[in-house]
Amino acid sequence: MNFNLLIDNLTNPALLFFLLGILSTRLKSDLEIPPNSSKFISLYLLFSIGFKGGQELAHSTFNLEIIWSAVFGIVIASIIPLYCFFILKRKFSVENAGAIAAAYGSVSAVTFVTAAAFLEIEKYSFSGHMVAIMALMEAPAIIVGVILIRLFTKHEENTKSGSLKSVWKHSFTNGSVLLILGCLAIGYLASDQQAMGIKPFTTDIFKGFLAIFLLDMGIISGKKLTVFFKSGWYPIVFAILIPLLNGCLVALASQWVTHDVGNRFIFAVLAASASYIAVPAAMKIIAPKANPGLFLPMALAITFPFNITFGMPIYLTLIQSV
Repeated sequence: MNFNLLIDNLTNPALLFFLLGILSTRLKSDLEIPPNSSKFISLYLLFSIGFKGGQELAHSTFNLEIIWSAVFGIVIASIIPLYCFFILKRKFSVENAGAIAAAYGSVSAVTFVTAAAFLEIEKYSFSGHMVAIMALMEAPAIIVGVILIRLFTKHEENTKSGSLKSVWKHSFTNGSVLLILGCLAIGYLASDQQAMGIKPFTTDIFKGFLAIFLLDMGIISGKKLTVFFKSGWYPIVFAILIPLLNGCLVALASQWVTHDVGNRFIFAVLAASASYIAVPAAMKIIAPKANPGLFLPMALAITFPFNITFGMPIYLTLIQSV
């Protein structure tokens, strides 16, 4: 592993702001980001990455690689929750196992944004179609999670969770998915001259907003850690080892889909990430008995910081070595 790359990532201001947020909660500080401001920053990050992805897509040639990349993304988003569910079912209820499996099969848009910033620091780029693939990977894991919960739930009252059609609709009309797909389309349709008009907003201030957002994520994570640690060692180990395994396997397997280092890295990070926005929102309706105090801290307080500290340098080093 390239330790210089690891050190650079550990001293990245965005990561340090995340750690500052955690530290503030441990010190019982009153530091906080107003909820409305936090929501705005979230929307801005999705808007920016979607629009820039659409611009990149407009300048790329539609080919078989894009098709195979989309298929590859959907396949890994469907397979990961399958084996995760059976690992988790040994320790947790069916509802919790299905919700956690769906979270780890789905993707984190914020991790994607952080990965894009990481690639920029390392002087790599990725193709615009990867933004669309990220959005496509949200829904399959939720569908698989729902199917597994229904198949393994013994009591009839627990199966009244809505039709698969409503699940699909919720997956694609979820605010984060809809925004990033919409911005992708707008970025694709906008001319270079039109895009330049909003470049200061979409590009120049991006890293600053990312740092503030990660500070907020650190504050939220820190508040959930105490209760989460009472759940024992199993969810902590799972939240580290499974993303690491997923990221490394996809980093290797992605060479059969694309040779672009940036694209392969994005695939690896998406496979290693866990959703803490779309999946919790869906599971609140689909599986109300699933405990958000379990799968939210796993994704947000363990997997997310692991990926942005150790995971990303590992995945990139692995891809570079193959």
